[in-house]
Amino acid sequence: MDAHDCRSKVILTKKQEDFYKDVLAALRLNNFDFLLGGTLAYSHYTGVKRHTKDLDIFVRPHDFDKILLVLNEKGFEVEKTFPHWLGKIYRGKQFIDVIYRSANGDCEVDDGWFDNSVEGTCLGLKVMITPPEEMIWSKAAIMEKERFDGADVNHIIKAIGTNLNWDRLVERFGPRWRVLFAHCVLFGFVYPSERDCIPDWVMEHFQKLLQQELQEEEKPNDNVCYGPILSRAQYLTDVNRWGYRDARKELKMLTQRDINLWTSAIPDVECYDQCESSPRSSV
Repeated sequence: MDAHDCRSKVILTKKQEDFYKDVLAALRLNNFDFLLGGTLAYSHYTGVKRHTKDLDIFVRPHDFDKILLVLNEKGFEVEKTFPHWLGKIYRGKQFIDVIYRSANGDCEVDDGWFDNSVEGTCLGLKVMITPPEEMIWSKAAIMEKERFDGADVNHIIKAIGTNLNWDRLVERFGPRWRVLFAHCVLFGFVYPSERDCIPDWVMEHFQKLLQQELQEEEKPNDNVCYGPILSRAQYLTDVNRWGYRDARKELKMLTQRDINLWTSAIPDVECYDQCESSPRSSV
């Protein structure tokens, strides 16, 4: 097998291989644009070898419904698992995730994903792989109690930080620059001898933004909690009991219906909303 094939860096069963090949071939036969992401893309950039339970493909929003419809017509079982970001393609117990943006409503797939994608090989097929900048962008905001993708971000930066397009990456985060800054600070803690993987100007840029914030006379007073952008579960108390407004709704990232559906899928959701009042109001 080609050493550069993504297959050489992950652990797949024969059933997974056959299923993935069939779906990828069907997508190409019907001229759908897609990018390979998830564990296969992560392993491509970092060399970290992992088991994977599924395959992630990223598509433009306007192709999402079309892809599921066509593959269903080809005999695959499909579902719109969470219509605001995720669908699935099944064969028995095997499945593929079809993604057009992040679960929090951010990181929508656009032409920039495709324009900066990287050519690779998967299961003997030529494929385009999700850009590393977009991988960091989407992984940086995954901070659930049961899943934190900070280590993945660190491994990508360590592996190819000097080759990343940092201008693009900083631009992707925009007003949510603190999230990227936080990961950059943690990277320096995790890898003190690898700090030059992040250009000096990036850290200086964030420090300048932080200094500008500190000098502002008026502080934000809109009572919006941005925590749900990072974790759908761990800030339920803030929104449901402490009077904070959910940033996902305020910024029109998700509708209330999307939020309700995504929240209802949290395992043991009642465990995350037990506090009766905000500690700020307690004396």
